[in-house]
Amino acid sequence: MTASRSFFERDPVELAPLLLGAVLSHQTPEGRVAIRLSEVEAYRGVGEDPGSHANRGLTPRTAVMFGEAAHLYAYFSYGMHTCLNIVCRSAGEASAVLLRGATVVEGIELARVRRGGASDRDLARGPARLAIALGVPLAATGADLLAPPFELRVPSAPVAFATGPRTGVNGAGGGTAYPWRFWIPGDPGVSPYRRHSGAHA
Repeated sequence: MTASRSFFERDPVELAPLLLGAVLSHQTPEGRVAIRLSEVEAYRGVGEDPGSHANRGLTPRTAVMFGEAAHLYAYFSYGMHTCLNIVCRSAGEASAVLLRGATVVEGIELARVRRGGASDRDLARGPARLAIALGVPLAATGADLLAPPFELRVPSAPVAFATGPRTGVNGAGGGTAYPWRFWIPGDPGVSPYRRHSGAHA
């Protein structure tokens, strides 16, 4: 179903599992690709979440996270990959949900071209792959996900999910104290779990 902006104006730990099964599409001159989300991670804001980019406050990079809900926060990871997040809560309360894994449900031929030889299962299985398959560049940060060229439809009812530590975050903000990774068990779009140091959204 098409959700109003108020649907996204909630704590990311509450919102994240509700996004499982959501379909995000992106229209470009090349065509349209849509993905169904199977794995997400929640990141809170200032002083709440050591694993979050916004934990230490407002910066030029994180300004989008302090803005209106349902906008795109895109960032560059490890100097190589673009990762996509959905901003949530009310404006001024920084937080976001990282899109970690998905399955392409529309435009699979275009996604195959963009992902150059990847298996269909791996087209959007991981945050960087997901961004490439959708054709969303870093420059799209701040875009409204409820308006063209994007469309975001959420499930009419929550799906069954599992939860555990976030990928790529250990030490402060990681481990079992922050079980804010949510996924659909058995879904082919769920990425392999890895632990490393670093902050995400």
